[in-house]
Amino acid sequence: MYLQYMENKEIIGNILTRTSVRIYENGVVIAPDEVEILLRAAMAAPSAVNKQPWQFVVVDDRRLLERLGEALPYAKMAAGASLAVVVCGDKSHFLNGGDDDLWVQDLSAATENLLLAAHAIGYGGVWTCVYPHADRMDPVRDILGLPEGIVPFNVVPIGKPARQEKPKDKWDEAKVHHNGW
Repeated sequence: MYLQYMENKEIIGNILTRTSVRIYENGVVIAPDEVEILLRAAMAAPSAVNKQPWQFVVVDDRRLLERLGEALPYAKMAAGASLAVVVCGDKSHFLNGGDDDLWVQDLSAATENLLLAAHAIGYGGVWTCVYPHADRMDPVRDILGLPEGIVPFNVVPIGKPARQEKPKDKWDEAKVHHNGW
């Protein structure tokens, strides 16, 4: 039945065909209006108590992309991306003065929306982990000059895919339980 939805419903199809893209075509510039679409999608994510604890740093300076790629062990592809979006947590918008972890869920939802929007408009991206690793967070803070109270959560390199990736079918009925375990 899911194939019927995949063929007939653009949104479901977009979700089921999104893949992590790590190799990009050279020289592709993502237009400012497309970047805005990506960020609007990210900011449309659900947020606990609508706190919206996110900030986004769009990096399209080649030198900075290369520095991020050099500094982050799992974000080497940033050096070849058209741009990267650094998704950050803004402690001034955390619940209870920052005394909770719901911001992580909020930023995760925003990141997934960003990735889905990139796929929907013909680009690809990959979520690369920064938080909670100090050895990743500190270089991002330094490279981008992040102010106090801003927590770098992840780096999402984005570009035109250099090759077509086949989506993985991750469906596993054994992981579904009804009305209890």
